[in-house]
Amino acid sequence: MGNGWHEWPLVLFTVLGQCVVGGLIVTGMGWLASADDRAHQQRIVRSMFFLWLVMGIAFLASVMHLGSPLRAFNSLNRIGSSALSNEIASGSLFFAVGGIWWLVAVIGKMPALLGKIWLVISMVLGVIFIWAMTRVYQIDTVPTWYTGYTTASFFLTALLGGPLFGALLLRAARIPFKGTAFASLSIVALLVSAAVMLLQGAQIGAVQSSVQQASALVPDYAAIQICRLVLLAAGLGCWLCPLIRRQSPHIISLLAGFILVVAGEVLGRVIFYGLHMTAGMAVAG
Repeated sequence: MGNGWHEWPLVLFTVLGQCVVGGLIVTGMGWLASADDRAHQQRIVRSMFFLWLVMGIAFLASVMHLGSPLRAFNSLNRIGSSALSNEIASGSLFFAVGGIWWLVAVIGKMPALLGKIWLVISMVLGVIFIWAMTRVYQIDTVPTWYTGYTTASFFLTALLGGPLFGALLLRAARIPFKGTAFASLSIVALLVSAAVMLLQGAQIGAVQSSVQQASALVPDYAAIQICRLVLLAAGLGCWLCPLIRRQSPHIISLLAGFILVVAGEVLGRVIFYGLHMTAGMAVAG
């Protein structure tokens, strides 16, 4: 599977971070829709604790990649001119703004109008965070990353794992939520992901430098992507099958589905990091 596993801190940071952004948008919309029921809102807020727990795990993984917290602070020195600095700054801002919103809301001190505005800002910051992530890997000397497929795959992770994460948390909060529209969105994201896998596979076969071919970096690319698709389909199926039967998905089913989807996206991200190559004289045939 190439050498992508050695970048496991970045794999966790990107996949979990993107799932949290999608999960916040779904649970946030549930919170906004429950404006007339404070009890529902409080149960949703309490369940959102797990969003910030997972986000904390993601940031811990990123710090492990940098080697020390001090390096994380030092990396903020070039905000505006460095994609890495922008990523850390936007992620920290998303974490701080969203986390403080949650803290104020969970203790019941959040004014209604301010809470709505603050939550929407947190959602927007999450989208900006994912965009900033994508810019880190748009490096013209790495032809396997310098492509629209990188941007697409990062946002697709949010659309695959985020709605399922949000559905799990809303179900845990005992909120009436089937999420048919969100489940359909995730299915569309799965189909788009399959197309990206095929198109990227064709592109990889045409990229080479004077010393190596991109396809040699991950020789089992097709087999691994098939395994990834199976995991993603099985995970979304845990959510979709009960909906087809017009039943509310059980929390265990949603949890299993979320774990399967995250596992599938982790596989995909390992492939991504395994495809790193310095171009030099690289050409795309």
